[in-house]
Amino acid sequence: MKAQLLHLNNNLTHSFNARKDSTPQYHNLWHYHEELELIYFAQGSGTQFIGDSVRRFESGDMTLVGSNLPHYWLFDEIYLRADPIPADIRVIHFKENFWGNEFMNLPENKDIKDLMWISQRGIALSASSKRKTEPLMDAILATTGTSRIIHLLEILNIIAGEQQQDLLTSSTFTIQLQNQDADRMRIAMQYIGENYRDQIRLQELASLTGMTPNSFCRYFKSQIGKTLFQFLIEMRVKTACTLLLENKHTVKQICFEAGFQNFSSFHKYFKNITGTTPLNFQKSKA
Repeated sequence: MKAQLLHLNNNLTHSFNARKDSTPQYHNLWHYHEELELIYFAQGSGTQFIGDSVRRFESGDMTLVGSNLPHYWLFDEIYLRADPIPADIRVIHFKENFWGNEFMNLPENKDIKDLMWISQRGIALSASSKRKTEPLMDAILATTGTSRIIHLLEILNIIAGEQQQDLLTSSTFTIQLQNQDADRMRIAMQYIGENYRDQIRLQELASLTGMTPNSFCRYFKSQIGKTLFQFLIEMRVKTACTLLLENKHTVKQICFEAGFQNFSSFHKYFKNITGTTPLNFQKSKA
């Protein structure tokens, strides 16, 4: 999928960037950059788009996004309205070879070098890794000098030590670096992210991107590897999973809140994607 290329300017006194955000505007954009990104949502929730992956993110989640991998964090309305709830986002951007190619090629660093490659599919950190990594991210934000580099190395060593990585994108996803259609995909993803719980109007979506409906459908599939319909169904099912776990509404109410138009299609697509029924899913997680 094509996305907007961002150039992240490093402070001349630091070899990599680290910051803390309280508003989502820096992340509410379909984009990519050369730097790897480690992001921690101390407070924040919404829908994340990473490559061809669509998932909910919640407070406490932490993700490693590889170099040039397109991503977009669509925060829930409570963080975007006129009187928003403050978010708490910690983010680190660093280039794969900022500490030099010779250092990365040391035999002791093989696991970390492999991690850099694997991160091109996006990695959701485990609960264990998050517990160990969170204080190190705070330490990077609070300190200067060599300690910053040591803490980042510790973080990467923790993530690389995971026995099984939770990879986000499919194995067939291919990173596209062309930037000429960046605005088109950014507009499309923004529209989809804001309207997927309602009825998506293909004519309106195509018009916003300056294409005919048929051309847009072909273009979308060529970029993401899925039809627009498949993409929307996945978003709605994953939203339903989150609502089911909250256990605040009936399954039928959740069907419509997630964007499905009737209960039978909701039941069918939910089982196709998750392998179980909505009710059984809810009971198994209780």
